[in-house]
Amino acid sequence: MLEAILHGILLAFGLILPLGVQNVFVFNQGASQPTFLRALPVVITASICDLILITLAVLGVSVIVLTFAWLKMIIFIIGFLFLLYMGWIIWKSEGDTNRDQKLHLTLKQQITYAASVSLLNPHAILDTIGVIGTNSLSYNGNEKWGFTVACILVSCTWFTGLAITGRLLRKIDTTGKFLTIINKISAIIIWGVAIYMGYQLL
Repeated sequence: MLEAILHGILLAFGLILPLGVQNVFVFNQGASQPTFLRALPVVITASICDLILITLAVLGVSVIVLTFAWLKMIIFIIGFLFLLYMGWIIWKSEGDTNRDQKLHLTLKQQITYAASVSLLNPHAILDTIGVIGTNSLSYNGNEKWGFTVACILVSCTWFTGLAITGRLLRKIDTTGKFLTIINKISAIIIWGVAIYMGYQLL
């Protein structure tokens, strides 16, 4: 059991550490929301989405996405368009901490965007299926669930840490200038992923 848990922890960290769209968005909201509690909807939504993807991958259900080419194509197209839009929203946002709070994403927007960058990200889906799903085949029974829970806990802990880091940055950067730069970089990363997805569609 211990081996399965350690395997899940190391594997999950390896997958979640790279600076992807989901990580950028969670960090960005931690930095832009007026309090950490206001960023919790993003953390919780991203964690739940990862829980769903990891569980489906381990159960083998999500392999359907790989089986039907048309379904994979639809996910890529929707993901491409959404990332272009998401990049534009983040690019336009300012880092000025004194601005009206109406400029911050609402609860509904946070949940919708967090779910979208998690579930409409084809690379995240394929990584989950291809890596976590495949590695889970080495285990059965309690060991498999130990492996699964370890992956999920790493994901939840990571998203919480990202939001807290963003919040700390907000406190240090009282002028908002650095946050504005972070927003621009975040938007460029998101557009880069969108372009790569568009290239794959062609």
